[in-house]
Amino acid sequence: MVKSSVAGWLFAGPALAIIGVFFFLPVLAAFALSLTDFDIYALADLSNLRFVGFQNYIELLQRPLFWQALGNTLYFVLVGAPLSVFVSLAGALLLNGQMVRFKGFFRTALFAPVVTTIVAVAVIWRYLLHTRYGLINYSLDWLGLPVVDWLGDPHFSMPSIILFAVWKNFGYNMIILLAGLQAIPGDLYEAARIDGANALQRFFHVTLPSLIPSLFLVGVLTMAGYFQLFAEPYVMTQGGPVQSTLSIIYLMYEEGFKWWSLGSASAVAFILFVFMIVAAIGQLVVMRRYGSGV
Repeated sequence: MVKSSVAGWLFAGPALAIIGVFFFLPVLAAFALSLTDFDIYALADLSNLRFVGFQNYIELLQRPLFWQALGNTLYFVLVGAPLSVFVSLAGALLLNGQMVRFKGFFRTALFAPVVTTIVAVAVIWRYLLHTRYGLINYSLDWLGLPVVDWLGDPHFSMPSIILFAVWKNFGYNMIILLAGLQAIPGDLYEAARIDGANALQRFFHVTLPSLIPSLFLVGVLTMAGYFQLFAEPYVMTQGGPVQSTLSIIYLMYEEGFKWWSLGSASAVAFILFVFMIVAAIGQLVVMRRYGSGV
């Protein structure tokens, strides 16, 4: 008779093997690549490959362009991720209201941007934000307000991309939060009403604490996705103007596939990985502290 522990390993073995081959092995290979000067010359002849240790990391940390890309990425994450979660929560609360009709239609309409091709909608947004022919500037001019060069002005380019990203992604988080809202027992709201709690007090003392697991999941997913900012600036601004929308992933793309410095590109990826791990741990600590305080 096979022991239960052996049977468990036999069942889990294939899945662990797949994870090891398709996740851990590529990660280890990428880390090894970041310790070399792998470039187009090494790609042609491996005898040109040299082990450089942490030289790629040191050179990156000394480049102003890296810090500008990191600053742009943090700006996008710190402003865009909370805004996206807030809009998602607002949409979920509205769709969960008892007075709302045609909920199925609105759920589909608000989720539609998530499943549309990002390149297609980014091109449409470029037309909407066009300085001379865009609908937004046309509306501003009609109201007597000055027009704005949304994608050509360094002060407005990143906020424009943040608005686009929030519009594109909030529907996914909204569905998760809506499921969390519908899982809250109605007895809790009934007890709060009997105790005299108004709508605002019910939100802060019943809804919000019950949504903490869903909010944590949404927060981690949103943060991880926003750290990987690439398609939006690639299609809409090409990292400009004056590199105001250059992100870490965009820098990694240019290092790896424009300049063929694959060792440096791998180092950029691992530095970003460290930032994402630190941010996820920070979110976990805040959520646990907030959850224990309510």
